Amino acid sequence: MNIIVNRLFGFTWRSLVAAVLLTSTVISANEVEGLAPDFTLKNKEGANVRLEDLRGEVVMLNFWASWCGPCRQEMPLMDDIYKKYSKFGFTILAVNVDEDSSDADRFLDAVPVTFPILYDNESRISELYDVDAMPTTIMIDRNGNRRFMHRGYKPGYEDDYAKQVKTLIRE
Repeated sequence: MNIIVNRLFGFTWRSLVAAVLLTSTVISANEVEGLAPDFTLKNKEGANVRLEDLRGEVVMLNFWASWCGPCRQEMPLMDDIYKKYSKFGFTILAVNVDEDSSDADRFLDAVPVTFPILYDNESRISELYDVDAMPTTIMIDRNGNRRFMHRGYKPGYEDDYAKQVKTLIRE
């Protein structure tokens, strides 16, 4: 689809999404349900990470981009949550959607984090999860079910994240 849109209109699908997201203030959080679609992506070290292999853990699945200002605000706060709760069966999978992973790597040099970073350079997984805002965060319970979804970020979401993580860890 990217190629068709680029040929027809002279821009990529991601450019269009970026423009829409930068000019909109879509921010929401709500409960969701259903099994989280499985996927496999490469991590920063080049190894494959499969969501299904994390069954039994609470997973915060976060879609982000290097050009996303709210992502820059949110990442260090997510890292605090990761450090606090990872010993209780919690992890974060931060899925970068930049077409060029080096953009993400430069971002991470400026905003270092300790949780796993994955690369979705072709937006296959973000499309699978119907990501329409940056960042988008989906909380997945130990059984692999989607439970909470946040579109966008505003200060205070990290408190919601922590409450949701605690709730899912206790289940």
